[in-house]
Amino acid sequence: MTLGVAEDDAEAMFERGWTDGLPVVPPTPERVERMLAGTTRTPDEVVAVVPPDLAECTVEKVAINAVLAGCRPEYLPVVLAAVEAACTDAFNMHGLLATTWFSGPVVVVNGPVTHAIGMNSGVNALGPGNRANATIGRALQLVVRNVGGGRPGEVDRATLGQPGKYTFCFAEDEAGSPWEPLHVARGLEPGQSAVTLFAGEAPRGLADQLARSADDLATSFAACLRTVWGPKAVLAFDAMVVVSPEHARVFAGSGWTRTRLVEELHARLRIPGAELVRGAGGIAEGVDPAWADAEIPKFRPDGLLVVHAGGGAGLFSAIVGGWASGALGSEPVTRPVGT
Repeated sequence: MTLGVAEDDAEAMFERGWTDGLPVVPPTPERVERMLAGTTRTPDEVVAVVPPDLAECTVEKVAINAVLAGCRPEYLPVVLAAVEAACTDAFNMHGLLATTWFSGPVVVVNGPVTHAIGMNSGVNALGPGNRANATIGRALQLVVRNVGGGRPGEVDRATLGQPGKYTFCFAEDEAGSPWEPLHVARGLEPGQSAVTLFAGEAPRGLADQLARSADDLATSFAACLRTVWGPKAVLAFDAMVVVSPEHARVFAGSGWTRTRLVEELHARLRIPGAELVRGAGGIAEGVDPAWADAEIPKFRPDGLLVVHAGGGAGLFSAIVGGWASGALGSEPVTRPVGT
């Protein structure tokens, strides 16, 4: 980066359109070189073709944006894996940018790397205060903006957007979880490090402080999940459930595995078509009246992801509603973290 003698670093980068609206770290040659030391990959290796401009993105370009975001060099392999996952056809970053919905990439990190780089999976895991969580997700967004050209108000057409489009990245609490980690449930080995990308909106709170059985708590979860996208929206939208430790203990106390929890939620979310048709319940939105006699699942079979995270106190969990799913929109993508 070359600036004039009288230029202010921060203002110059704002004027050049390199920022997400917050100040960024100047990507000097020295800083970029230090960032590149965080990976064994060569600087000129092409990591991905980044939408919407379908621009080739090298390891060095990812490193530059990781510097801008405030990453440490040891975060770079995670950022590289996130960029690779985001730029797959399955994740469909271009479509995610262009939608008027609230959604953006949600990055869930698993495996030994979460401890090695000090990620937060506990208290305030979805909030501020942890450098790795904050800057890894931000670096991905800056790559999409600065390399791919995905700028708000241009290709990014969100009606309202949401704060998670600055950054939305956290680690799963594997040590305290009663279940296998998310990346293992998605086919990777326990000793691997991985990122899972989900096209999600902002988290919404889910409170149940009285349920003491898995059956009761699952019923409460299902009632909240029914509102994803709207109480009558079915089949075309996924969701991620971030289960807190206190709620996870209720499920574990009844012997429920992650698979059992997902199955039970699906079972509770089979809805009579008569409740979903247009006009039912005084709501104009709804499905075609031809479905009135059917029983319709809220989510497709692979449409629920379960992640364990959060502080040890508080019978609160979170739902992260998805964007359009599958061939209509985006599939969750899991990628191993390299070196």
